[in-house]
Amino acid sequence: MIPDAPEPSKDEAPDQAAEDKASDESKEPTPDRPPPSTGRREPPPPKPLPLEDDAEVANPDTPVPSKDEMQAALTWAFEGEEEVTPALIERFADHALAVLEANRTMNLTAVLDPKEVAAKHYVDSWRVTRLVPLMAKKVIDMGSGAGFPGLPLALAEPNLIMTLIDSTKKKADFLEASIEQVGVSNASAVWNRIEDHLTTARVDVVVVRAVSSVRENVRVLRKVRHSLKDLVMLKGPSWSREVRAAEREAERLGFKLDTVWEHELPGEMGGRAILVYRAPGGAGL
Repeated sequence: MIPDAPEPSKDEAPDQAAEDKASDESKEPTPDRPPPSTGRREPPPPKPLPLEDDAEVANPDTPVPSKDEMQAALTWAFEGEEEVTPALIERFADHALAVLEANRTMNLTAVLDPKEVAAKHYVDSWRVTRLVPLMAKKVIDMGSGAGFPGLPLALAEPNLIMTLIDSTKKKADFLEASIEQVGVSNASAVWNRIEDHLTTARVDVVVVRAVSSVRENVRVLRKVRHSLKDLVMLKGPSWSREVRAAEREAERLGFKLDTVWEHELPGEMGGRAILVYRAPGGAGL
């Protein structure tokens, strides 16, 4: 039985809105249990939204620290992690500064303090490499946004092949510019929806962070679920509620929860969880 987890604060869980949505969705009828007939013909399901051309302005007054300040915050966050070298921290800092600068003109992050950026974005993303074997894997970051977790993973594991996908053109353009600026030779950016991209591509792992609920993520991938082997989701401390809400849908679509790794961010910045689902497209990692 999956244990209940304590409710997080807003700052502790960037995916709280998705988790609340998942809780509400758990009360809805599922495909296995259709709603009772009302005698009226139901309207057809809505068509997928078109790819977006722009994004709203998030915070034009976003403070941008110096590179030394950002590197100091990252060094603090990764203290004791021998695998994270000063060279890697410098590249993380370059990406972080690009994110904060671009945040003035597009919606990339609500986390602005350098230590919070270091812990909540980079440590949270990087810890996937401690659980999931990514060497020589083809990986997609679904709804990458500012590049999390995809760019930290590509920087930490240079032998993987990372594709950052976002349906907002302005964000996809930012990702492409960031890849060039930071010099990430094993990553590329694509402006598309993942469910369209995976109709012609096959990958080993899809990673997703702070995009939607577990249930909604497996729904998005339902038509292309045979194009991936594993689905890795980064969640907040109330992950168990999302897992329960998604249980029937995931089982129906052939996604099987294999591993849950809970961990704490430095500086008492909250708990996180990494969920690994085996997908129908392969035997798994």
